[in-house]
Amino acid sequence: MPDTRWQPSCDRAALAARSAFYRTIREFFYARDVLEVDTPLLGNAPVSDPNIEPMQTREGRWLHTSPEYAMKRLLCAGSGDIWQLCKVFRAGEAGRRHNPEFSMLEWYRVSWSLDRLMDEVRDLVRALFQTRWAELPEVRMSYASALKQFAGIDVHKASDDDIAAVGISVAGQDLQLGRDGWLDIIMSHRVEPALSEETLVFIYDFPASQAALAKVSCDADGNPVAERFELFFNGTELANGYHELTDAEEQRRRFEKEADGRPLDEQLLSAIEQGLPECSGVAMGVDRLLMHLLQAEHISDVLSFDWPRA
Repeated sequence: MPDTRWQPSCDRAALAARSAFYRTIREFFYARDVLEVDTPLLGNAPVSDPNIEPMQTREGRWLHTSPEYAMKRLLCAGSGDIWQLCKVFRAGEAGRRHNPEFSMLEWYRVSWSLDRLMDEVRDLVRALFQTRWAELPEVRMSYASALKQFAGIDVHKASDDDIAAVGISVAGQDLQLGRDGWLDIIMSHRVEPALSEETLVFIYDFPASQAALAKVSCDADGNPVAERFELFFNGTELANGYHELTDAEEQRRRFEKEADGRPLDEQLLSAIEQGLPECSGVAMGVDRLLMHLLQAEHISDVLSFDWPRA
């Protein structure tokens, strides 16, 4: 039989929808005077997040899993508000909603609050989805209220054993997890499926232990929280935003704690030492957005060539 893997994995309608997406994104940021930038796909250091597996070349460089580190160096150099649409790479991420190579939209707003950035994320997603949904409703809730409402957990008072005792099982897996690991499972298996359908749901004020590159502050009740949000739509995470950490020493401590033997991005840390301006940033998975717009069942339905055909 002839080899048909040369053929694209999506149809022409999906190619046209992606083209329209890109045009809408560029017009959106051009109208708001946000500078489009282009940063290297290959860098000297990988991401430090132990939950993300980067790819390394034979020359020892790393394919970026996000343009975040390079974009923050531009911010430190005085770029002002910036955005980028690019390919990113994550090893092992292949499945119905994942492809090891995928498209990411990321942008940063100087001196913006997270609330203001959530407004802009909402406006962009509505613009991208307008051909299917006239104007999607919006809900915002704290991480603590979401866990309380949909999983019956007071995340700020529950012990590690209380959280592990929720009793979620994942088929074929014997899970030996810490507190944050179980919280991730609870979020994906209890909270996300219970969120309102056909609604843009922003969840903010994550546990301080999940801050990553975000600032940590206290909520109205004095509980330490990470100043970050995630956007969910019809059971899928679409965006992840931070009020960005600007403390170079704290950033180094977090990198060293998470790196697990990976080299640190010293160029980023040097840039932050010189001064990262107060800013908020967000990353969005463009392929997942397209899947929702086109009601696609598999990410391959919106990619010109998925991983087996690439």
